[in-house]
Amino acid sequence: MKAREQGRIVTGLDIGTTKVCAIIGEIGPDGRIDIIGVGTENCTGLRRGVVMNIQKTIESIRKAVEEAELMSGVDVQEVFVGIAGAHIQAKNSRGVIAVSRKGGIIHQEDVDRVVEAAQAVPLTPGRKVLHVVPQTFVVDDQPGILDPVGMTGVRLEGEVHIVTGDVAKVQSLLQAVEGAGLRVADIVLEPLASSVAVLDEDEKEMGVAMVDIGGGTTDLAIFSGSCIRHTSSIPIGGDLVTTDVAYGIKVPKGRAEEIKKKYGSAMQAMVPREECFVVPGVGAFDQRELTRLELAAIIEPRMVEIYRGVAAELRSLGGQVSLGAGLVLTGGGSLLHGSAELASHVIGLPVRLGTPRGFGGLVDSASTPKHATGVGLVLYGRGDASTGPVQGTGSQGGDTLKDIFQRMTRWVSRYF
Repeated sequence: MKAREQGRIVTGLDIGTTKVCAIIGEIGPDGRIDIIGVGTENCTGLRRGVVMNIQKTIESIRKAVEEAELMSGVDVQEVFVGIAGAHIQAKNSRGVIAVSRKGGIIHQEDVDRVVEAAQAVPLTPGRKVLHVVPQTFVVDDQPGILDPVGMTGVRLEGEVHIVTGDVAKVQSLLQAVEGAGLRVADIVLEPLASSVAVLDEDEKEMGVAMVDIGGGTTDLAIFSGSCIRHTSSIPIGGDLVTTDVAYGIKVPKGRAEEIKKKYGSAMQAMVPREECFVVPGVGAFDQRELTRLELAAIIEPRMVEIYRGVAAELRSLGGQVSLGAGLVLTGGGSLLHGSAELASHVIGLPVRLGTPRGFGGLVDSASTPKHATGVGLVLYGRGDASTGPVQGTGSQGGDTLKDIFQRMTRWVSRYF
């Protein structure tokens, strides 16, 4: 396959519990991104974002990337990989340093030192820092500063958001990607990647919660005052909704997913009472009719559980963040009929659907909430100035992980 001669190629790889999505973007000299390839493949090798069957995961990655390659006419060699799952944890931390330069003028080196001081938190064995995202700074007694470089003071404080992951689970993800013949450029927390694609700066300043409903987990990223304040993962996603449907109407899971997408609704009150559909016969069960209201009665309790989990996360912040811009729903689960309306009803905030934006090319194919993470990874990759892709794990797996962790903390702050 012949590689394109113009533009830099960046590929985002969203490896989810139910699907793998590969998005190929071409970056022009002016920084404009055109999406030129989209590939998706069902995935059964993960559970709640964690690799459980590496061979199945490798095969799904290969097929998704091959589909995107055929569409775009390029060979994919390296990818920006999204990571999520219940093993991801996050916390806020604070560091303090004395400004050492004569005259008290703050330089970038001082900012780097205070961020390093803030991330010096104890970690349990087997965990590593994935992202260190600066939030705000305090120069002497002046708080709420986003960029202190050039200011004058004697004391610099920095608040940061620290995201950690389980090393073994990160390693398994790397092995699956490299087993598919790809190099890992970097790993990015999925809700951060999705937020790049669906949120605008005004929302981040006013305060907004982005809720990404995936197959295995529902990921949350909260912004306020133009910086990230909180990230978390709720271990419930659209796959459990599908399982409920399969059990409730006695059909295989694959058929249940189709029925959920075509006839399902997250909110019974939004479904016509008499509207019916045909459920194909399976085994001893004959073909039969079912009302959409009966189907919604199966779906709604699980969706309410998801949104109550989101509401609990918001309450845990104790009023520290004002969400003036409400909620933005994205991910495949947000496409379920009535999902946004139910979210607003349960959580009590205005809700909009988060569609990826900021690119050209295959807009019709990529402008859907289910591709928010993949598109966000491409947008992330546009600004990456790293020294080159991470090399294969193999016997050097420890060095590979160390390289990834060091580089992610170095460039992630440019976006948040």
